[in-house]
Amino acid sequence: MAAGANFGSSTDEIFKQHRVVPDVIPKAPNQFLKVVNYKGAVAENGIELTPTQVSAQPTVQWDAESDALYTLIMTDPDAPSRKDPRFREFHHWLIGNIPGGDLSKGDVLTAYVGSSPPQGSGLHRYVFLLYKQPTKIRFQEPRIPKNSSQNRPNFSTAKFAKKHKLGDPIAGNLYQAQWDEYVPTVHKQLAGKK
Repeated sequence: MAAGANFGSSTDEIFKQHRVVPDVIPKAPNQFLKVVNYKGAVAENGIELTPTQVSAQPTVQWDAESDALYTLIMTDPDAPSRKDPRFREFHHWLIGNIPGGDLSKGDVLTAYVGSSPPQGSGLHRYVFLLYKQPTKIRFQEPRIPKNSSQNRPNFSTAKFAKKHKLGDPIAGNLYQAQWDEYVPTVHKQLAGKK
């Protein structure tokens, strides 16, 4: 079994075990998000994956209501490290106004970028949270492309959810990752370099 895996556990147990509650959100969601397509890996229950495995945008699935709108957030509360989280949270992906379960039709506020923990910083938690929106939202947040780190650090999922009256997340999941040889590629991308 992979490090951190705890299959058969509830979202509450997993989110508390990995301290997502209280580091990111005050209350765990009731169900797990299915996060797949990471080069054959599945991101779940805090298992460890490599930045190489999570370089491509994943497929995220949940029991979506066809007439509902959702917001999906992927965030790292351990930036630059778990011991020194002065950039908590660094958000990696943010899509709002997702109709039903179709991510491709959502409003991309922050383009996806894979895990990029600095060398020697240890394991980072990468948390996926899904919120059901009360209504369509006219987001005023800046749009962040995949080749920019601007406006990604010091994000607060809890404050964002409160600002947009999203309530508690309805689903979520997480994995952990530490530095590997792919991370410099992500750092170059975030610096706007090829």
